[in-house]
Parts: sequence; C-alpha cells; structure tokens
Amino acid sequence: MRVLTIAGAQVHDGLALPQQLPDQGYVWISCSRETFQSQLTLIQATLERITGQPLVDLHVSDLLNAQLPSRFDFSSHYDLMVFRRLAPSNSNGSHQGLALQGKRPGPPVLQRIDTSPVGFAVFDRVLLSVHPTECAVQDAYASRLLASSSLATPPLESADLRSAGARGVPASPADMMLRIVNHMVDSYLDLRRELTRQLEHWQTELLNPRARFNRWEGLMQARVALHQLESLCDDQHTAVQTWTESLENWGVSQDSAEAREHELLKIRSRDVLEHIDRVMQHVRRLEHNTETAVQMHFNLQGNRTNDIMRTLTALTAIFLPLNLIAAVFGMNFEFMPWLHQASAFWWTLGGMALIATVMGLVFWRKRYLARTG
Repeated sequence: MRVLTIAGAQVHDGLALPQQLPDQGYVWISCSRETFQSQLTLIQATLERITGQPLVDLHVSDLLNAQLPSRFDFSSHYDLMVFRRLAPSNSNGSHQGLALQGKRPGPPVLQRIDTSPVGFAVFDRVLLSVHPTECAVQDAYASRLLASSSLATPPLESADLRSAGARGVPASPADMMLRIVNHMVDSYLDLRRELTRQLEHWQTELLNPRARFNRWEGLMQARVALHQLESLCDDQHTAVQTWTESLENWGVSQDSAEAREHELLKIRSRDVLEHIDRVMQHVRRLEHNTETAVQMHFNLQGNRTNDIMRTLTALTAIFLPLNLIAAVFGMNFEFMPWLHQASAFWWTLGGMALIATVMGLVFWRKRYLARTG
C-alpha cells in the first residue's frame, strides 16, 4: 500500500493510512488488489472516518473482480471508474493477457499486453486506486508525480491552462484519476511500433509468392487478439465518455479557481478520449491490414493455380493433334497410306513437330504459356 498526500505543488509519500485529511489538498491511497482484499475492513473504516462514507459493497466487489470490463458508476459521495489497462506485462504469467497466455502461437508482443483492470474510487478529497500486483504503471506515475513535485516552481501556477494541467501536480482526485488513465492508454502507444513490425513481417511472408507460409494458427490467434483489443478499447471509450458526460452535471460554483479546475477536467477527459480513439484506429488498421493480407495471399494462390492450369491446358492442347496422328497410324488396318514407305516415319515426325511448334508459338503470343507477374 502507498499513500500520497498532495497539497498544492507538494507531494508527500507514506505507507500508513491517514487519520484525517490535510488542511489543503487531497490523499491518494494506492494498493494492490490482494492488499485491498486483506485490509478491506481497515480501508473502509479509514474512508468512513475521513470522507464520511465507505465504499458500497457492490463497488467493493467490482474493485476485487479481475475480470470486470471497463465501466463507470457513481454514488452520491464518490465516482467509481474501472479501467482495463493496456500495458507491457513484466510478470511470469500472473497477469491476464489477450487470450494468448501459455504457449499459443500468437505474436509475442500481444502475449505481453496486460489487460488487468484498475479500479478508482474518486471522492472529493480522496482517491482510492486498486491495481494488480506489481503495477508498473502506478509506480511509474507515482515516481513521476514525486519528481514533478520536487521540480515545481511558482511560475507554473500562472501558466496556460493546458500546459499547467499537463506538467503540474494534479489539482484534484478526479484530475489524478484521469492522468493515470491517460498514462495507461499511452502505455499501449509505446507497444504499437513493435506490434506493427511483427504483423508487417507476416504480411510480407503472406504476399511473397515463393515463401511457404505455415503460421496460420498464430495469425488466427493474432486476429482474435486484435478483435478482443478493439472490444476492450470500445469499453474504455464508453466508460470515459460516460464520465465526461457526468462532468456536465457537477455543481460548480462561480468561483474562478473551481470553474478553472472543472474546465481542466473536461479538457483532460477529451484528451483521454482522443488517445483511446488513436489506439482504436491503430488496432482497426492492423486488423484490416491483416485481413487484407490474408485475402491477397489467397488471391495470389488462386492466380498461381490459374497459371498452372492454363499452362497445363495449353500443353494438353498442343499434344492433342499429336495424339490424334499417333492414334490414326496405330490402327491395325492392312492398307494405309505411307504405311510401307521408308520416309513415311520421318515425314510424320516432322509434321508432328511442326504442328507442336506452331501451336506453341501461337499459345506463347497469346500468353497462355507466360507466367503472370
């Protein structure tokens, strides 16, 4: 468990649950799913003491569910966001991949994408996050937050709204949640170059007429994984879109600071949606390119088969008159022309060769014997 207290531009790291809220700022309680389950009673008591309201039992079940899709829910005291992350898995198989665990023949980069859900309970001044064990995304963002706190300067507070929101310390638990979600989405963007390179290598093999492609099982697994990844991104988009729409119903006072913070949340929500859309477009493009490569592969195989059949048909047509001549002179009649002449054999062979040569030239000019490029 990790507890960070954020007050303005200052961030304090700790391990113990807070007894009360700070005079200014808010508290971020980050824990793994196993820790949350084992210390649920203590965490619920802490939330009731500092916020006046513990988590609802149904929401506790959602936070403990490792198979829950991305979704958004709310109560009168807090909002609940469950977001399935897209991050490189650095574990030994304890995380959930894109249906490619074990020794299935899918692309290695798809096997390393961890899609375990991360849950957030967003109170007014408390953020509770429940993540998988050894969550690199959470640790990386906490380290970045501590680093940005140590580097923060007073002029940052008067900076532009977008630049301040991008570089400064989050001003509220909701802003913190959106930044972590955005960081998890961007983790996939770091993997797209390797994933694109792997699938482009397979596409090159599919389109090479001299290569014998034998990785069909892995390709089918990759297509299934890409389809699941698209469905996962669609759930992410729906959850964040619902959260964005709920921002319109927030009661914001006319105070300039609170209105500015609310505007910043809207901007960051739209930015997260834009990043999710980029991931969805990239996944759909990869899926479309893979499907197109498969169709082109079968078209090439069909063209190759047509070339072979056309060549065999042309050769058969060339030998048909030769077979006819051989069949005629092979009849067992006693009286036949040229049958008892010494030069008849050579004239027959010459005629057969001339017929074969003429027909071969005709078929060659018509490109019946040429190979399609």
